[in-house]
Amino acid sequence: MMQLSYAQNLEDYHLDLIFGGQPTGTYVDVGGGHPVADNVSFWFYLKGWRGLVVEPQDALAELYAHVCPRDHTVSCLAGRNEGEGQFHVFEKLHGFSSTVREHAQAAAEFGATFTTTVKPVRTLAALIAEAQLTAIDFLKIDVEGAEADVLAGVDFERQRPRVILLEAVAPGSMADTAHTWEPHLLAQGYRFALFDRLNRFYVAEEAQDLAQRLPAQPAPWDQVAHLWDCGRAPERTDHPDHVLAQTLQCGFFAALPSLEPALLAHLIERGLKATARAHVSAAATEALLGKAEFPRPTREPAADLAALIATDELRAALGRIACMYDGGHVLD
Repeated sequence: MMQLSYAQNLEDYHLDLIFGGQPTGTYVDVGGGHPVADNVSFWFYLKGWRGLVVEPQDALAELYAHVCPRDHTVSCLAGRNEGEGQFHVFEKLHGFSSTVREHAQAAAEFGATFTTTVKPVRTLAALIAEAQLTAIDFLKIDVEGAEADVLAGVDFERQRPRVILLEAVAPGSMADTAHTWEPHLLAQGYRFALFDRLNRFYVAEEAQDLAQRLPAQPAPWDQVAHLWDCGRAPERTDHPDHVLAQTLQCGFFAALPSLEPALLAHLIERGLKATARAHVSAAATEALLGKAEFPRPTREPAADLAALIATDELRAALGRIACMYDGGHVLD
């Protein structure tokens, strides 16, 4: 039985009530998001399942090759017809990224900004065929208001997931949106089984025995532990990966002075973007040098990150950090 949920709202727990005794299976995860955080299919991947993941945000889609290599991951939009469509992308609150502009504008009220790009649109029927999935245990759709378009691209004559769950509330306002797609789904031979206050679960008419495994009401939040509550692995002794994270952290710090400049620049850029300093700038990189005494006349500020990495000041900073981990100073 599941002990740790990776999903946003216990979706994986409820699905595990249905499929818990099934060691292998197949899923289609539309709007997969991050491959681990708030992910609905990751628990099943760990059990040995595999499937199709549709995730239009390139940076997130690329992670699947490293974390879930058995999955067939495609970075595109899923819709009614093949073509192209506008996609409104949030850099921070990526879960609000949407093809629906009014939803993106509403999400912007939370303080995040979005950019608009053009992505290819594929039908789910074509994507499932290309992934060579012949049987689908569950289909999950979370596309911030475009669920009706995704469903319209499914060939229900040939591709019949046994269970379908869809986000059923509008982003931000949490208004009910099921009326925009539920009639079509019911007409395809699916019956409503559970509303977990965020998603609605449906079971195919020919698989109604599965519906009996769902509770009448959503499971309580504390039924299992949640990955989000574990915090950052190096900082929390109760994190399941605490020992590994601390070991990696020590190894990384010990290796700092020998890192290739290009890798070092990449790591600093990622770190700057992950902090409150959202944009890499000369002022932000210069601030990295801290306040250690430097016994030479003050130099001109580095024009960019590459110039900063070439300075003795930064090399000295890496050495000061590393010496507490590489055996230079013995702290025990």
